[in-house]
Amino acid sequence: MIDKYGREIDYLRISLTDRCNLRCIYCMPEEGVKSLSHAEILTYDEILRICRCAADLGIRKIKLTGGEPLVRKGCASLAKQIKAIPGIEKVTLTTNGILLAEQLDALLDAGIDAINISLDTLDPELFKKVARRDGLDKVFEGIEAALAHPGLSLKINSVPVIKEKENFIGIAGLAQKYPIHVRFIEMMPIGFGKQFPFQDEESIKAVLEEAYGPMHAVNERYGNGPCHYYEIAGFKGKIGFISAMTHKFCSQCNRVRLTSEGFMKGCLQYQEGTDLRGLMRGGCTDEQLKDAIHQVIWNKPVSHNFYEAKTEQDEIRGMSQIGG
Repeated sequence: MIDKYGREIDYLRISLTDRCNLRCIYCMPEEGVKSLSHAEILTYDEILRICRCAADLGIRKIKLTGGEPLVRKGCASLAKQIKAIPGIEKVTLTTNGILLAEQLDALLDAGIDAINISLDTLDPELFKKVARRDGLDKVFEGIEAALAHPGLSLKINSVPVIKEKENFIGIAGLAQKYPIHVRFIEMMPIGFGKQFPFQDEESIKAVLEEAYGPMHAVNERYGNGPCHYYEIAGFKGKIGFISAMTHKFCSQCNRVRLTSEGFMKGCLQYQEGTDLRGLMRGGCTDEQLKDAIHQVIWNKPVSHNFYEAKTEQDEIRGMSQIGG
């Protein structure tokens, strides 16, 4: 699938649920958000139908997200069924890691290709401050369990909401000790993230080079998205940056998103998109569903404009409601 700006769109991120077992400060309030009812979220059969239609249109890679996808029963079973769809080449998962160790065997049996773990600090007290919950020990159980399977691609996603240099150095050190790629993600002004200034890529690089030595850019891609990577001498993994604010990568964007309630959208910043759940429950044919997906892809905005004045088209939902 090619959009009107000539970009090949081959990647679909699917939110399985808006529910989460953490309450990260840049994602949702401490009391959480009002959860969708089971009737409001897509059934697995509906998700599979969308995946089949999307695969027919050229989608090749699927990311399962949330909320926290592992809190929804049967996540691994769904991954296995998606993986079996002709045309789907990769199925990956983003998780906070709390439930990973206990579900990893099922995910591996499903054929999951890669797992991204969201982790913003290695300090237990700071973890509780950011996530508003305990659980760092569970996250490390998940990391260790995943590392026991060398064929599984494992990455750490870190939003630098904690500004202390030691925190950046500690998180990056995971790539020194283990064959893990650590990626720093610039905070975007969406939902509760608007309350936090983003930490730019160059300042983090400066801290890491002072601690670990020169960082050298590598050309290889290690995943489905726009992350660019650096290598550091003596490191087993790479250091990556997803810098939507300072290194705008919209011209290479290859994704669309599906919320847990079945709304497909082309860009994080804007509300524009289509209610696929309504179409399916209204009795649409597969051809009509494909046409709706095609229209979202074709009309994908040329870029975000987070630095511009806000408009009525801007997204008002938080990341847990859109899909992380």
